[in-house]
Amino acid sequence: MSASNEEERSVRAAVEGELRLLDPGVRASPDAVTELLDPEFIEFGASGRRYDRTSILDVTSAVDESAPDPSIATEMSGVLLAPGLVHLTYVSEGNGRRVRRSSLWRLSESGWRMYFHQGTPITPS
Repeated sequence: MSASNEEERSVRAAVEGELRLLDPGVRASPDAVTELLDPEFIEFGASGRRYDRTSILDVTSAVDESAPDPSIATEMSGVLLAPGLVHLTYVSEGNGRRVRRSSLWRLSESGWRMYFHQGTPITPS
C-alpha cells in the first residue's frame, strides 16, 4: 500500500469518527461516545473548560429539547502526522456561533479514537 493510500484511508476514518461525534443520536448515547474516545482523551472546550473521557459524557449526553439544529462541520481538512495519528481541523457552525476545531485521532486495537480535541470560538470581525 502506498503512503497516499494509507493517508487517505486514515484521514477518511478520522473524519467519519468526527462526524459521528457531531451526530445528536450518537452524542445522546454514552456508550457510542465512549467507543469513539481514546481512554486518555482530553478536550479544551470552546468554553475554556478542560474535559476528560468521563466528564465529556455529561456534556454530550445532556438532552435539551429546545436546542436548535446540531452543529454543521465546514472546512474539514485532515493530514496523517504519523502512522496511526491523524490531525483534523474544521469549523463548526451552530447555535449562532462559529468555532474553529482541532482534533487528534489515533489508531488503537479498537479502531480510530479521538485522543485530543480543542475548540476556539471565532469572534465576528
